Amino acid sequence: MEMIRSVGKRRFPLEINDPQPLKRFEGMWRVAAQVATIGLFILALIAAIEYARPILLPVLSAFMLGMMLGPLTNIASRAGIPITISAIVLWLAVIAFCYGLIVLLSAPLIDWAGKAPDLGQTIRDKLVLFDRPLSAVQELRSAIFPKSGDQPEAGLSFVTVLQAAVTFVTPAIGQMVIFFGTLFFFLLGRAQLRHVLVVIFANRDARLRMMRILNDVERNLTSYLSLVAVINLAVGVMAFAVATIVGLPNPLVWGVLGFLFNFVPYLGALIMQVVLLVAGLVAFPTLGQAFIAPLLYLAFTTLEGHFITPAVMGKHLLLNPLTVFLALVFWTWLWGPVGALLAVPILIVSMVVISHLFPKEETTLPG
Repeated sequence: MEMIRSVGKRRFPLEINDPQPLKRFEGMWRVAAQVATIGLFILALIAAIEYARPILLPVLSAFMLGMMLGPLTNIASRAGIPITISAIVLWLAVIAFCYGLIVLLSAPLIDWAGKAPDLGQTIRDKLVLFDRPLSAVQELRSAIFPKSGDQPEAGLSFVTVLQAAVTFVTPAIGQMVIFFGTLFFFLLGRAQLRHVLVVIFANRDARLRMMRILNDVERNLTSYLSLVAVINLAVGVMAFAVATIVGLPNPLVWGVLGFLFNFVPYLGALIMQVVLLVAGLVAFPTLGQAFIAPLLYLAFTTLEGHFITPAVMGKHLLLNPLTVFLALVFWTWLWGPVGALLAVPILIVSMVVISHLFPKEETTLPG
């Protein structure tokens, strides 16, 4: 008992430098009210963005891609090609690219889906080494969250899979129609839209500011897309080479997946490594052989992420890694995989607008 009293009486002083009491609280309450109002507005805005997702997601995706492709229409106009022709050609090129991806990836996916029960059993046989740790985790989970005796076990049936597929595909078709329609009319009327956004302001300085914002947004987005596409093309070639060397089936598909997944910062390479591991577990007889492809891909993506991409992107786009990661987490949470693809373009647009509206003053740090 004496020991408890002595511990309770012990003091742990904090290092506080010259504390001063507040003289007036009116300003603090005003700031608190403003912060609360802004917080409620942000929460309402996030809820509205999530509610409008079926329409806002394809429209925003089309606008981002249209702004990335916008400078190509300028080049075509300077070459004497009418805007209508260049817009139609770019629009058809995007459709052809998406159609090619669907055709290339559909056959392996259908083949894997048909072999799903056998593939699951094969993977379980290869991962028998982890049966004991997994069973221990399952026993711990069952002890903490016991199942009810009357609860039926979940089953997988063709009707369940079909319902899930229809639920996913039906809105996706409508969103694809919205995306391609918005992209076509954006490319066709891009010049008129820029003109409207500029002349809506009566002040000359405001018009010039809007023109600079639009030009900088398009230039930075185009620079980002071109540089990342070149880097991801190298990653795709490496994924194709890895699949060919280790003997994975359909190496061209792995190259395309490596190219696409790498558009998602941080998470794309991780997802690709997991997919390569699963494919290795199915294709190869031993667990060691299954780890060869993901380890080789990990070595290359580590080299690319720490040396190649910073050396190339650092000269053109200066993005804080923490800001990129938080944007990726937020938009993935809000809009899923498409949000992960749009995270960096949205971040670039936001940074350009903020830089023009709130330009930083040149300051010299001491020392």
